[in-house]
Amino acid sequence: MSKANTQKALTGANSRSDELTKFCAVLRAELGDAIYSSWFTRLELDRIADGCAYLSVPTKFLKSWIHAHYYDKLRAIALAQLPAISEICLSVRTTTFSVVGAEAEPAGQSRVSGSQAAAGSARPREMFKEANTGVETSVLDTRMNFSTFLVSKSNQLAFSAAQEVSRSSSIYNPFYVHAGVGLGKTHLVQAIAHNATVAGRNALYLTAEKFMYSFVSALKAQTSLSFKESLRGIDILIVDDVQFLQGKTIQQEFCHTINALIDNGRQVVIACDRVPNELDNLDERIRSRLAGGLCVEIHPLDDELRLNIVEARVAATKIVQPAFDVSPAVVKMVANLIRTNGRDLDGAVNRLLAHTTLVGSVLSMEQAENAIRDLIRHREAKRIKIEDIQKLVATHFNVSRADILSSRRTANVVKPRQIAMYLAKILTPRSLPEIGRRFGGRDHTTVLHAVRKIDGLVAQDNSLKRELDLLKQLLED
Repeated sequence: MSKANTQKALTGANSRSDELTKFCAVLRAELGDAIYSSWFTRLELDRIADGCAYLSVPTKFLKSWIHAHYYDKLRAIALAQLPAISEICLSVRTTTFSVVGAEAEPAGQSRVSGSQAAAGSARPREMFKEANTGVETSVLDTRMNFSTFLVSKSNQLAFSAAQEVSRSSSIYNPFYVHAGVGLGKTHLVQAIAHNATVAGRNALYLTAEKFMYSFVSALKAQTSLSFKESLRGIDILIVDDVQFLQGKTIQQEFCHTINALIDNGRQVVIACDRVPNELDNLDERIRSRLAGGLCVEIHPLDDELRLNIVEARVAATKIVQPAFDVSPAVVKMVANLIRTNGRDLDGAVNRLLAHTTLVGSVLSMEQAENAIRDLIRHREAKRIKIEDIQKLVATHFNVSRADILSSRRTANVVKPRQIAMYLAKILTPRSLPEIGRRFGGRDHTTVLHAVRKIDGLVAQDNSLKRELDLLKQLLED
């Protein structure tokens, strides 16, 4: 670069710096020190061109927040302070893409090459961090959207409700979706985040772990006030795997946050592996609040959905590996044998791919079955709920579930109650105190007495043993 050009560039940079300083001084005076320090200290003026002032911030979250809450103010001040402009453009000046395949950012941002986008084995993700509050989003997978979510009777209600929630705040608040491992709850809540963002809403997706980490970091950095304000000012908060939320102080803040959001008409979305009243590690106030909205279960994959998943995975893999050839008979066999969850079906397709590409032969039915044998052998057992045990036992003994949970001591109620407690102890991972709470708030010693009582009767009464075996089979099927 020539000396003249260098001097011209330096002059331009100094001019932009002076203009930004004046602009920020007015912005600070109008908004106040607290708001300015939280949201605008990293604001930069990149250039002025064609009547537009190009402003940038370091993170996507910060851009979304400023655009949603302060864009009009920014524009008014810019029009008054910066010469010869009629509009402003706010962008993210850097991105932190962790893998290839993500969608291109606005003008001036990092882009992914065509060769990188073709790497089908990579998972397209993005992660960004808000600099001042310490709120760090959890990783989003851009493939987890509504268009790629396969729908059947097992998840139709959850899917329809999620679409409604993503479009606007609704009466389904909080929206609580629960399911076992690999059934699509994370896919669904991430789809809500993507769709809400496209619709212009300010969505924040966090795992419970990330929420805890961000809160503790904010406490250490003495920015907890900004942390709380940033959470409570968003349009839609999505928290995944809430069963892992630990710590009394963190749970209190979580409860205050969702209360504040719901009370102000903002949407809360929760994903978990069980219903709210089974979250024994959470405070009762949180469980009550979560249960007060729409609680939807994604049920185990049905036959049609498993087949659709395998077909979709095979088709997606063939785009990247054209030599991957799987017959319809093999696809159907995999869908019939792997009945657990979507992750196991993904694993099955990966095993078939490895066998085809590494061995270099067309898969026979026998070879395909051998390739996925470990997934069949380690099939996940059905997760039995205490509520299901109570309902089945009540029906079997011709009493109501309310009778089993009541304090009645008549013989026709006591025995079914003890059998239900016994089955809860041997068929679920729940502790004695947890089981007692689920049976009308009883003490753990009552549960222990019931377990010992039924154990003793089974040793003496073969008919009771056969009856219990039948109940176990009905619960496990």
